[in-house]
Amino acid sequence: MARIPLISERDAERARASAQKVVEVHRRLAEFVRVGKTLAQVDDFVARTLDDLGCRSCFLGYRMPRSPAFPSHACLSLNSCVVHGTAGYTSTPLAPGDLLSIDIGVRFEGWIGDAAWTYAMQERGEEAERLMACGRESIRVGIEALQPGEKLIEWARAVQKCVENGYGFYLTRGLGGHGYGTALHTPPYISNVVPNYPGEWPEAGVRCEPGMLVAVEPMIAVGTGASTSKPRQWPVFTADGSLSVHYEHDVLITDDGPRVLTEGLEDLPDVLG
Repeated sequence: MARIPLISERDAERARASAQKVVEVHRRLAEFVRVGKTLAQVDDFVARTLDDLGCRSCFLGYRMPRSPAFPSHACLSLNSCVVHGTAGYTSTPLAPGDLLSIDIGVRFEGWIGDAAWTYAMQERGEEAERLMACGRESIRVGIEALQPGEKLIEWARAVQKCVENGYGFYLTRGLGGHGYGTALHTPPYISNVVPNYPGEWPEAGVRCEPGMLVAVEPMIAVGTGASTSKPRQWPVFTADGSLSVHYEHDVLITDDGPRVLTEGLEDLPDVLG
């Protein structure tokens, strides 16, 4: 198992500064995103905002094995798109009732900030409202479980109990959170579900330590935990086409417990015009 980096108090403040740049981008997006905008227009706004804040996207040009370079400044995932939506995967303008998950990743003075939030466009039905509430509640209870000395599996237990037992929705299998710092992805991988057999999630027994920096992110769908994607394309969709949401916070483990570095996202409106 790869070594999990721990950061100093000085570096923790740098990490928080980057995390708060992400929050500020979301704040500005909440004023900009409206029905009738296209994903390309939203992504262009993100690019201009990052430039204004002295940041750059850590998503644009990012590569994973067997995937092309990511083509957008933000991940823009609409309705049944769970994660990794690109600015050009659909040209249809945002419509009333759409759910849009916006994942912002920045590099600021050498440190990464990475957080996602989901917004409803102008209106939402009862099911969408419950799904969004589930996303907010699951990430909250999951973070509470990230106490120093506790194993990462406690995060998954808390999140899965909330989502699947409490609300009756589904966590998307195969997707989860991660460590980060001066790189976008570092150990540990953080599953949102409890492993079914020994070795399925090797980091499940890793204990939270002060100085550990993690990005935790439940991805939740109405109808299934299965997902689908096309070869050499980024967007990941629910296998049944049902609605999905994505919430992500940056969290630092401290001696006193988990510290949310992206605090302020909870104050943003759920519904945008």
